[in-house]
Amino acid sequence: MIGGSGPDPGPLVRPYALTDGRTQASRSGLAVEDLVGTVAGSASLWSRLSFEHQSIARLCQELHSVAEVAGRLELPLGVARILVADLVDYGVAAIHPAPSHRGGPDAALLEQVLRGLQRL
Repeated sequence: MIGGSGPDPGPLVRPYALTDGRTQASRSGLAVEDLVGTVAGSASLWSRLSFEHQSIARLCQELHSVAEVAGRLELPLGVARILVADLVDYGVAAIHPAPSHRGGPDAALLEQVLRGLQRL
C-alpha cells in the first residue's frame, strides 16, 4: 500500500550492500575502542571512495573510536569495522590502539566512549 501507515521497511540500503557482502573486516584485531584518524595528505584519495568511506574519513579528521564512528554515522558496528578497515588498507586512515592498563582497555577511555554514545 503506497503512503500507508504500515511497518517501517527498514534502511533503504542494506548493510551487506555497504560492505560488498563482506561480514568480516580485513583486520581481525580492530577493537571498538580503537581510535581512528585520517592520515595527513590522504584527502586526494577521497574522491575515489564510496560515500560511506568519505563520511568516515571526514569524521575521522579528529580521532574517534570505532564505536563512535558507528554511532555518529548510524551504521551497524560490524559495518563500521569493515569500512574503517578498508580505509586503513587504502592508506586513508590509521588505527591508534586504545591505551591498555594491565592488558585491558583503559577505563577512562571507555567512559568517554560511553558518554559520546549516550549523547547520540
